[in-house]
Amino acid sequence: MKTARSNIRKLYAFSFLQMTLFPMAIITLFWKDHIGLSLTRILLLQGILSVVMVVMEYPSGYISDRIGYRVSLSLASLLGMAGWGIYTLATSFAHVMAAEILLGISLAFISGSDSALLYETLKENGKEQDYSRHQGRMSGYAQGGEALGAVFAGVLYAYAPALPFILQVGVWLLALLLTRSMVEPARVTTSPASHLAEALRSTRYAFVENKSLRYTILLNSVLGIASFYPVWLIQPYMQHAGVPLTWFGPVWSGANLTVAFFSLTSHRAAGYLGDRFMVLLFLVLIVVGYLGLGIVGGVWGFLFYYLLTTMRGLRGPMMLNLTQKECPSANRAGILSLQSLCFRLLFVCTGPLVGMLADRSGVERTFQYLLYAFLIILPPLTFLFFRNLPRNKPAI
Repeated sequence: MKTARSNIRKLYAFSFLQMTLFPMAIITLFWKDHIGLSLTRILLLQGILSVVMVVMEYPSGYISDRIGYRVSLSLASLLGMAGWGIYTLATSFAHVMAAEILLGISLAFISGSDSALLYETLKENGKEQDYSRHQGRMSGYAQGGEALGAVFAGVLYAYAPALPFILQVGVWLLALLLTRSMVEPARVTTSPASHLAEALRSTRYAFVENKSLRYTILLNSVLGIASFYPVWLIQPYMQHAGVPLTWFGPVWSGANLTVAFFSLTSHRAAGYLGDRFMVLLFLVLIVVGYLGLGIVGGVWGFLFYYLLTTMRGLRGPMMLNLTQKECPSANRAGILSLQSLCFRLLFVCTGPLVGMLADRSGVERTFQYLLYAFLIILPPLTFLFFRNLPRNKPAI
């Protein structure tokens, strides 16, 4: 019980610290105004970050399954300190790229490890059925942390552009101290004769043998990308619409509080509506959100972004719970990392193109084009997801 009592509370705190991102509410402005990046280069930069995560995503999850989730989270904290530390001195695209590479590797080691540690902690105590509730709380704490970090972001940035990044280094130092105190739960592990063969076996299981897991991963990736593009487009959208700079922090806080609230209520909503109606609700929120951003515009047009953050909050715990149910203990973090890998690959292939489109056609028109794309992609993918639910426990 010591593991359950300590790890769960510490994972809540880690999620809060991980997402207490003081620079996020103003980082696009920092890239544009202080580094001199266009939206094309900004989305290219995020594409580079995604490439790093694509390269590291599955290896980091596989390593986490072998060396332990606590060690992986501690390593991620060290890399986070280094990445944000570079930002405090950044003056060029090369500096920003170096920082983003370190932060990308950090995120790769967190991806899957925190959720896997939560699930295995609950499993050790026979509480797996509570996973969705605790994952929702982790997401809620995470978004609460980001909201807190964003409240004064505009003021901090106006006072000293490097100040949000300096504070961020301190946040990751606290995260490191926290992860060092976590407890690794007892679990089933394997010692394969060939690590490559084991990795390929897990990949085959996720994308070939288990159809339910395959379409859960694919649908979750597309839903995730629908809420991810606006993260990088909403700041120039607001700037173009004439939203005052002092609003940026509170608006960002409001978005993250929306994610936090609906993450906390996700398990109740899923229990009431069921998986199928929840997914249909996600589609409605995406359509209305992108339609409003693309057509309404104006100073208050950013409010439609909150529909997408609502979807993001509801989606995360529910879809992760579906994935967790299909994952074996020995390869849990690795398969969760495969899910993140799909999302990152999708962004690598499309992100720079979206940035280029925004530079040439404007952000509002880009939201319209993205709406058309999701109307084409999501219905057939949702049909395949529905067709392959539910599925029995994994047999890997």
